[in-house]
Amino acid sequence: MVQSRLSSFYEAVFGTAIGFALSFAAGFVIYPLFGFEISAAANFKIIALFTVISVVRAYVLRRWFNARLQRAAQRLAAISE
Repeated sequence: MVQSRLSSFYEAVFGTAIGFALSFAAGFVIYPLFGFEISAAANFKIIALFTVISVVRAYVLRRWFNARLQRAAQRLAAISE
């Protein structure tokens, strides 16, 4: 079964949204461990940038794997005919 582009996008966004929330909370613990004191606004901006990168990465990878899966299914279908 091939996933639509919109489904790939939704999967990427929802999966990353969970990561966003976890990263935002973790930032208040992790940054101070490395000697960085940052505001909630700065933490939010940093996490937001990484979130955009993550959504794009997840979407591109999902589309790439779906294309490979579809090609493999077509090859198998051609062999069985």
